[in-house]
Amino acid sequence: MKTPELKCDFVGGAVGHRRRFGGGKQQDLPKALGFRGRTVPVIVDATAGLGRDAFLLASLGASVTMIERSAQVHQLLSDGMRRAAATNGELAEIIGRMHLIHGDARKLLPDLAAETILIDPMHPPRSKSALVKNEMRQLRDLVGHDPDCAELLRIALDTASKRVVLKWPRRGEPIPGFPAPSHQIVGKSTRYDVFMR
Repeated sequence: MKTPELKCDFVGGAVGHRRRFGGGKQQDLPKALGFRGRTVPVIVDATAGLGRDAFLLASLGASVTMIERSAQVHQLLSDGMRRAAATNGELAEIIGRMHLIHGDARKLLPDLAAETILIDPMHPPRSKSALVKNEMRQLRDLVGHDPDCAELLRIALDTASKRVVLKWPRRGEPIPGFPAPSHQIVGKSTRYDVFMR
């Protein structure tokens, strides 16, 4: 069976379903990033990937600056955003809160005066035999691993004025050399390590 082409879809599929039925601000990610009542954070997504988290956050009213260093993934994101914005006014409004930058977050973060930074690096390979979703395998093939995620986390902690959130496998070992997070939000397969500044 032919592998589906990797694309960025903000209209249908899992992303569309999550926007409509995912639980809004009560989801773990928004809670980790500081959504509370009428408080809506200004966020830098330092590892944009396919933009799913950024789209969710923008759908909840946040302004999200996305940084993606892979030229191919940046192009997928740009195409997906363009298609979504052309679909209807509601999606165009959400996409209007998403700002895409091509570059290395380690170099860009110091100049962005970020309040809240989200880091979702390529997670370490699983020790179990279960395969990750095909889409994530394709993305990993494009961008490789993130051997510099510790450096990115250090820069984020130096530059964020409010908080840094590291999205990490639930049972993943902490990145060595960093203090314990201020708190954690733990889901079924993912945890959010929250470092308050």
